Order: sequence, then C-alpha cells, then structure tokens
Amino acid sequence: MILVVGDIIVDEFVMGDVSRISPEAPVPVVHVERIERRLGGSANVVRNLHAVEAPSAMFGLIGDDEPGRWVMQELTELDSDASGVLLKKNKRPTAIKTRVIARHQQVVRYDREWIQPATEASRKAIVGNVLARLKDADAVILSDYGKGVLAPETMSELMPLLAGHIVCIDPKPVHTASYRGATAITPNLMEAAAMSGMDAINEDGHAEQMARRLHEQLQLKYVLITRSEKGMTLFDGSACHHIPTAARDVFDVTGAGDTVIAVFTACLARGDDALTAAQYANLAAGVVVGKVGTATASWAEINAHA
Repeated sequence: MILVVGDIIVDEFVMGDVSRISPEAPVPVVHVERIERRLGGSANVVRNLHAVEAPSAMFGLIGDDEPGRWVMQELTELDSDASGVLLKKNKRPTAIKTRVIARHQQVVRYDREWIQPATEASRKAIVGNVLARLKDADAVILSDYGKGVLAPETMSELMPLLAGHIVCIDPKPVHTASYRGATAITPNLMEAAAMSGMDAINEDGHAEQMARRLHEQLQLKYVLITRSEKGMTLFDGSACHHIPTAARDVFDVTGAGDTVIAVFTACLARGDDALTAAQYANLAAGVVVGKVGTATASWAEINAHA
C-alpha cells in the first residue's frame, strides 16, 4: 500500500466553445456545454495509483461541504482508504480549482481555497493517522500543493517518523528545507530552479547541476526533474540520466506531475531501480498530456506508448 499525504483539491472543468467576443469587455464568451469534476492535487495522485493498480490510503483535509462529500465518494469508488481524511466543520472549505476550457484551450482558471497552515489539532491528527498506517506502507508520497497540509510544522513531525521508508515528494519551493532526507523529490524545471537557487535554463548540463545541488543540499537518494518538451533528468546519486520526452501530442499538462510521482513511486515500491521507474513515469506523463483535463495512465496505455 502507498500512503498519500497532502492537499486535496477538486479540479472542475467548464467545457464549451467560443464563437464571439463579449460586447461588455474584450474577453471571449464561452458557451458552456458541460461541467466535469475530477479529483485533483494529492487526490489525483491516488487516481493515478489506482490506474496502475497500486493500493493507496489518503490523508488530508476537506471541508464539511458538498465538494468534500463528493471527494469522499470518489475515493471510496477508487477503493482508496480515506479514513485518514479529516472533515473540517469550521470555515476551511474544500479547495476547488475551476478551469474554463474552450476548443481544448484553457481560457481562465479561478481558485476557491484556504491556504493557511493546518491547525495544531489537525496537524496532530494527520500525523497520528499516518503513523497508525505506516506498518502497512510500501511507500509514502507527500504531495505538497502549498495549501496548508504539509506546512513546515507538520513536516518536522512527520519526516522523522518516515525514516526507513520510501518517501517521494512532489515539492513546493517555499518548503524546500522540509524535504531533507526524503528518498526522492520530483520538481518541475521552475521548481528545481527556485529550490536550488539557479536559473531555469532547460538544458541538460544545467538540469544536471540543479539535480546534483538538490541531491547534496537535501541529502536525497534521487532527484527527478521534469522538463516539459525536454523530458526528464534523473540523478541517482552517482550518474545523471536524461530521458527524452515520450509526449506525442500535448493537449493539457494539468496533473502531469501527479502522474509522474505516482508511477515513479509505485515502481520503486515494487522493486524497480530508479532509472526504470523514471522511464515508466516518463511514458505515463506522455500519455496524460495527450488527454484533456486531469488524467491518468493505465499500464496498458503506458506499455502501448513505449
């Protein structure tokens, strides 16, 4: 089982078409055809684990509201253990990101969320829930979207408890210091640049420098940097591997980072070496960016994409 701890988000997609500009302002008028919801943030990691047949347990915060109840229903349908998800009855709502998409292009995104750090009571409950399930864990994914669940206070309590386990982190640069001692981090190029204090230059040599610096700075085992059209760079502690992109058509990169960390961690948990795990994660990312919206990749799709 893989434990997923982090910021649960509802991804909402307003899909439609554009045929004219508004007479009220120089903006497109979207004729809405349908509205879809998908699990986002750390919950999208759970979706991606389910797609590659990896059992999971989810830990995080949701509001006592209709979107929160929808999240719990979706997690149940994915057979993910959601007993570690805390329902907050105060003013903290379930986070929602709404994307308006017309002709496969995102027109605008608006967010409804609460980004303050979790309260001490919530922090203690999350850490306690994770600790209770740790004996069953093959790996742990920390999915940090900066919405308050994995604030430094929580990480300082959580990280020592995870020693000896596979711990992979989808990072937020503002919390860089909290990730020391993890097995792996999976930043994108911009995040890696911010975390390493370097320029975001998308060249192999520069990516290797960033990876090596983060590896040493945070005492990691692996650093996997996602680089859009340049693919990925993996530093495994001794050698650097540049993996060309597997994307054929790119329609939407939403949630691709969730796919990468889910597949990479699932592969490590089953015993694959880091390079093999990164290659599978790269193939999976190539699948999901060819879909619209927050998507997943099954083993059948991943293997067919090779």
